[in-house]
Amino acid sequence: MYALSVLPFPSLATTTRTKRAQPIRAMRAVVQRVASASVEVEGRAVSAIGPGLLVLVGIHDSDSDSDAEYICRKVLNMRLFPNEDTARGWDQSVMQRNYEVLLVSQFTLYGFLKGNKPDFHVAMPPQKAEPFYASLVDRFKKSYNADSIKDGIFGAMMKVSLVNDGPVTMQLDSQTPKGAQ
Repeated sequence: MYALSVLPFPSLATTTRTKRAQPIRAMRAVVQRVASASVEVEGRAVSAIGPGLLVLVGIHDSDSDSDAEYICRKVLNMRLFPNEDTARGWDQSVMQRNYEVLLVSQFTLYGFLKGNKPDFHVAMPPQKAEPFYASLVDRFKKSYNADSIKDGIFGAMMKVSLVNDGPVTMQLDSQTPKGAQ
């Protein structure tokens, strides 16, 4: 018997041979190519970038350093920008363009509805997630240019503003379940 598993975006529906789809147990990033993006907390601007990537980061309870390494490497090397010299689209990474990255912790990426109420039990608990997220931000800074990496404030109620460029939005998970492409 085949079951339909609907992921957060309707166009990403997949079929499986099990009665229930296996949940993804991996760090999740939603990457948006932006002309600009900013984070505000309590009416105060805390971070802003020009052209680059806004990365919403969801940390699963089972995430490890290898998940953080994968997400960092993939985000920084995603070829989401055109090459203006050759007129080729999808040819350059944020690093090749010397653009900025704004990281925003977002535990709701691991929210599931139980009836009409959200449940976040698979997200890493805040006391464990805060230092893990801080290490992810440091990893990005060490892997690229520290001045080009910005972030929000972990656990704060943030207002995230962006001017999406394209729009281009990609979802990236650090691990792919066996049998999935």
